Amino acid sequence: MDSPVPFRQLFIGGSWVPPIKGRYLDVINPATEQAFTMIPGGTSEDVDAAVTAATAAFKSDRWNRTTGAYRAKFLRAMAQKIREQKSLLAKAETMDCGKPIDEAEWDMDDVATCFEYYAGQAEALDGRNSAAPAIDVGMAEFDVRVRREALGVVGLITPWNYPLLMAAWKVAPALAAGCCAVLKPSELASLTCLELAAIAEEVQLPPGVLNVVTGTGPEAGAPLSAHPGLAKVAFTGSAATGRRVSLAAAANLRPASLELGGKSALLVFEDADVEKAVEWAMFGAFWTNGQICSSTSRLLVHQDVAPTFLEHLKKRAESINVCDPLTPGCRLGPLVSEGQYHKVLSYIEAGKADGASLLTGGCRPGTPAIGTAGYFVAPTVFTGVTPSMRIWREEIFGPVLSVATFATEAQAVEMANDSEYGLAGAVISACPERCRRVSEALECGIVWVNCSQPCFCYAPWGGIKNSGHGRELGEWGLENFLSVKQVTKYVSPDIWGWYSPPAQQQSQEAPSKL
Repeated sequence: MDSPVPFRQLFIGGSWVPPIKGRYLDVINPATEQAFTMIPGGTSEDVDAAVTAATAAFKSDRWNRTTGAYRAKFLRAMAQKIREQKSLLAKAETMDCGKPIDEAEWDMDDVATCFEYYAGQAEALDGRNSAAPAIDVGMAEFDVRVRREALGVVGLITPWNYPLLMAAWKVAPALAAGCCAVLKPSELASLTCLELAAIAEEVQLPPGVLNVVTGTGPEAGAPLSAHPGLAKVAFTGSAATGRRVSLAAAANLRPASLELGGKSALLVFEDADVEKAVEWAMFGAFWTNGQICSSTSRLLVHQDVAPTFLEHLKKRAESINVCDPLTPGCRLGPLVSEGQYHKVLSYIEAGKADGASLLTGGCRPGTPAIGTAGYFVAPTVFTGVTPSMRIWREEIFGPVLSVATFATEAQAVEMANDSEYGLAGAVISACPERCRRVSEALECGIVWVNCSQPCFCYAPWGGIKNSGHGRELGEWGLENFLSVKQVTKYVSPDIWGWYSPPAQQQSQEAPSKL
């Protein structure tokens, strides 16, 4: 199948330019294992050019020195174009990363909403600066206020599981704040980020405000994260890569916000509605083909309801519609790449070797709907999983759910918190007080009560421990790209008077003594 979007070069300084070294990368459809287009393979030279263009734009009067209301017009125009091109963008994303088309279309709605939300935040920033309240410093002689100003040129490195949405989470607030940006999407799914550049060009975003450099992590991502011309790096991806990004930025004494991996736990108590809890357990583990950092891939079920729960879970997991992800109604597509496919299968073999019981899945689906091509893995559920097993402790990033049981609330919380990660957690119970206690006890940045995975651009997103630091989305996402400046004015009419004035000469000489 041909690409639904045109072939694009790098987008630097408002122009489409070929990579300096002339390298290109094949784009593989994970459902067919066939290449259907190419993307530029940018290198450090292209990154330098993009940072130079962004720096020139930031130092001019084209963006940083404009009002938030001015910037909001471009963000809303981009949102409108995204809505108009929703079907095309969703199809490109599905062919690029294997996401079911229904999910991809939902993502495009969220992308547009994100740009609209940060348009409002840009406008609100004008008011926050113009009407900033005075800070009581205990001295009437001084008027002290703060301004929030754009950090500068920022590097944005995004993953392949939500290609355009993760880009929007960074691009929209960065532009709203007045920053200029260099976006480096994952080489495994870059098509819609190049289309975002095309949309920026279409709405006449000033040249250099948004630059997009595609390429591999070592050849483009690493030079960007280490670039001395950046004011900040914002990264979403694995914990291992996040460490390297953070160290590279730190070498330049620059901050890096990190939204990293997770191994989140879903706790199901004995008073839960089993049918509803099973639905949320599947959504938490198999949504986005299981390739989601916040996946509640550790399932803790109270021992009293575990037999009934697992019976329902097995039946429901085996009924999930696994097929060509471009088919409406598909609920599980292929993994993003051959490498990811083999990685997930290796974890499944590790689970078996460690003694976990395979309830369902664990192999390529046998359905005729997908034939023999594509990186498909059936929805997989392990039971009898213990905390020492790799499938319980390590992030798999595939449709693999590990189940353990518990006897008490304290035991469940202890098991949930026994993880190097701390992105999210969930609790399902009919008891509001229990839900409150567990929500407060879980060591993570996001807690879901009687659900799993809902995400809104109005609310903060981020984790603790090895899941990173900093928050995206909501007003916190805007603050990521702002610097706080103190402005102190001396308002007293009196001289400061710290230094004594020189003694005045007497107007007449003193009389001599007789």
